[in-house]
Amino acid sequence: MKILRTIYAVIRFLLTIVLVALLAVVLTQRLSDNKMAIAGIRIFTVATESMKPKYLVGDALLIKSVEPEELQQGDDITYLGEKDSFKDRIVTHRIEKISKNKDGSYKIVTKGIANDKADPAINETQVYGKVIYKIKSISFINGIIGNLYGMYFVIVVPMAIMIFFEFINYKKDKKEDSEDEKTGEITDKKQKKLEKEKEKRKAKRNKRRERREKRRKKQE
Repeated sequence: MKILRTIYAVIRFLLTIVLVALLAVVLTQRLSDNKMAIAGIRIFTVATESMKPKYLVGDALLIKSVEPEELQQGDDITYLGEKDSFKDRIVTHRIEKISKNKDGSYKIVTKGIANDKADPAINETQVYGKVIYKIKSISFINGIIGNLYGMYFVIVVPMAIMIFFEFINYKKDKKEDSEDEKTGEITDKKQKKLEKEKEKRKAKRNKRRERREKRRKKQE
């Protein structure tokens, strides 16, 4: 039971941290419609297989805002599509070509590693940032949750363990409350018994005094 309690405490702590972190990221990006970045950082999740084998579905990517002149061919970037089937979609693909126009803007052509065809050209205003890191811990959790058996192991089993220990704690609390009530009743009974014995001793002392007084008066 001690080992199970330790495992339960660790699982509960880790789940709380992960859930709070994921919730914070999701809420921040959802509420800001992906316009808000914390210190120029955003987190996006891969939704398709266009970047296999480097990025798999469910991988969490850390995206950092960069100046357009810092972008180079071969960089993986995340952008908001504006044309054809890419319209209003958030896409993470690799830069195939990048060039600067006469007006100072940039023309960027990207393509998914697993795709045969390049994406419609974009400009720097559509770019959220450059992929700087794949968050392996969150990616691992996303991968497990996306699998039926993994979800059962990560979600159902820990939840069952949590419910089990909550039930054990509830029963323990009820038992302690019951013992406290019994202890209180026993204490009251003892107190009453002590008071009765005290009264009896007091009565005996009074009777002895009375007898002594009677003997003294007879002697006089």
